[in-house]
Amino acid sequence: MCMEMSDWERTVEFHGHACPGLAVGFRATQLALARLGEGRAPDEGLVAIVENDACGVDAVQFLSGCTFGKGNLVFRDFGKHVYTFGQRSTGRGVRITVRAGAFHDPEYSRLRATPDMEFKDVRRWEFLREKRIETILAAGEESFDIRESALDLPPKARLFPSVTCYRCGESVMETRARVRDGKPVCLPCAQAEA
Repeated sequence: MCMEMSDWERTVEFHGHACPGLAVGFRATQLALARLGEGRAPDEGLVAIVENDACGVDAVQFLSGCTFGKGNLVFRDFGKHVYTFGQRSTGRGVRITVRAGAFHDPEYSRLRATPDMEFKDVRRWEFLREKRIETILAAGEESFDIRESALDLPPKARLFPSVTCYRCGESVMETRARVRDGKPVCLPCAQAEA
């Protein structure tokens, strides 16, 4: 008999491994979707804005259906574990971050920062990591700062024609191309000429 995988197991499979960062993105996405009354986005109606490029973003993509390809996953490189979700139809949004210290474990942090751990320490760190993941997945809203707000959402994705870079021969979106000697060039080739 084949057992169906849980959303968490499918997210781990998508990401490649289980880790606390993935669990944070997973739980934040669950809370946001519940607060907004949304499910996985089949189109661009739901938008996710992430402020880091760490493991949790894979959970955002998998659970919410927001992707770079659809133009409804926006990356802002702020290095913060902040996840904002918004509905295009209403402009309503939810911003979620972990409360400071909510999942802090001094022993886990100390072991994680230890280079060349002894075997017993590796085993202990693995145990603490699994406990940390379980704690995050079971966490309620009290472990997160959740703010509802209206959002200024980016426009829906637009499709643009491609042109061929006369230097390297690769296709480039017309709006990203530059003109050199009256011919289109891609950004890397334009920067190499500068």
